[in-house]
Amino acid sequence: AAAIQDYNRGVIIGSTSTYGKGSVQKNISLEQSSIAAGNAQDLGTVKLTLQKFYRINGGSTQIKGVTPDIVIPDQLEYLKYREKDNPDAMPWDEIKKADYNPSKPYYDLSAVRSASNQRVDTNRYFKAIKETSLWMSKINDKEYSLNIDKYRAEQKQVKANLKKIEDINKDAQTLELSMLPVDEQRYASDKDKLDRRKSWIKSLEKDNYLNESVNVVNDMIRQTALAKK
Repeated sequence: AAAIQDYNRGVIIGSTSTYGKGSVQKNISLEQSSIAAGNAQDLGTVKLTLQKFYRINGGSTQIKGVTPDIVIPDQLEYLKYREKDNPDAMPWDEIKKADYNPSKPYYDLSAVRSASNQRVDTNRYFKAIKETSLWMSKINDKEYSLNIDKYRAEQKQVKANLKKIEDINKDAQTLELSMLPVDEQRYASDKDKLDRRKSWIKSLEKDNYLNESVNVVNDMIRQTALAKK
């Protein structure tokens, strides 16, 4: 994602950032000396950080991850699960950027982003995702009542919010999706795999995230066609 973004080879769509893991670790055994002495024991391992990832623009992917060009609401947005939420995580840093030549697309990214933001802001499904993610952040890591009636009431609210999203999603625009010919040939001899593949494609027909991605690509195509006239 970082390489595509830095070279201007596409538009990155997603939640506010990727996970933010930009370091490389290796487990090193502590048993070598004991083996040499003929007294092998299970002494365990030590995990050492040996490398870090850097983008061609010099920035690290550590902590910050990759910020997408277009942000779409994520149900897990406010949950503390990213690298930056780890108190022991290494800090972000940067090095000298590489010598590279980014491409110059015909489309205007700011216009594509603006059009997507307008659609997302008026989309009932994404509005529900925003509300639910904010609500989840308030109940996360909180004290839970041992009173069975209060617990049941909270669980009822959780189920109600999830059902609300599911019901709204039923009204999503239906995409016309079909299997690639190469996949049809690949699964032609295995009916079970073919049926599972078709079922998976069917499940994507009302995927709001996929639908918005298609809209973004269409905006890019339209702007490119106009620019080339």
